[in-house]
Amino acid sequence: MNSGKIVAIITGAVSIFLAIAYLILVQLLDIRGEMIPVSNLNNKQISIYKIVNN
Repeated sequence: MNSGKIVAIITGAVSIFLAIAYLILVQLLDIRGEMIPVSNLNNKQISIYKIVNN
């Protein structure tokens, strides 16, 4: 077996490993559920609280 085939096999194996690792990572992040944005109301309440209590 020449060195070109060995490099191709190693490159293919690394590529498949990275693809599977990426899919697992995406699934783990997807399990956490939908991202809920922070509401603006909470930020305003904190700002008002700081102004009033200083």
